[in-house]
Amino acid sequence: MKSVLNQLVSSSLGAFVVLVIAATLEVLGDSYFQSGLYRSTGPTRLLWFLVGVAVLGFYGLFVNLPQWDFGRLLGAYVALFFVVAQIVARIRFQQSPTPPILVGGGLIVAGGLVITFWKA
Repeated sequence: MKSVLNQLVSSSLGAFVVLVIAATLEVLGDSYFQSGLYRSTGPTRLLWFLVGVAVLGFYGLFVNLPQWDFGRLLGAYVALFFVVAQIVARIRFQQSPTPPILVGGGLIVAGGLVITFWKA
């Protein structure tokens, strides 16, 4: 799997795909913890925590397997994380972004684009 991911992140499109998958895993893992903390009790709470631990562990492994300059891709990752978080919030928790979230998110995405594409 490591060699496949290394080959995948060698292209811009492949790196983008890996970052989207990583952001999705991280956001979902966090959402499972939120479900355990605020939306369940008893054994169901424990199940949400265990699933959250597993998904976040897989995220950590997945995002660190390829040998890439993650700092260089940080801007794109932060922007993708924001977008995926809003999608998950809408789908899992029926939460729509408010105007401050949309404006702040626009700044996050703009900053991610600057960090990713500005060649100094």
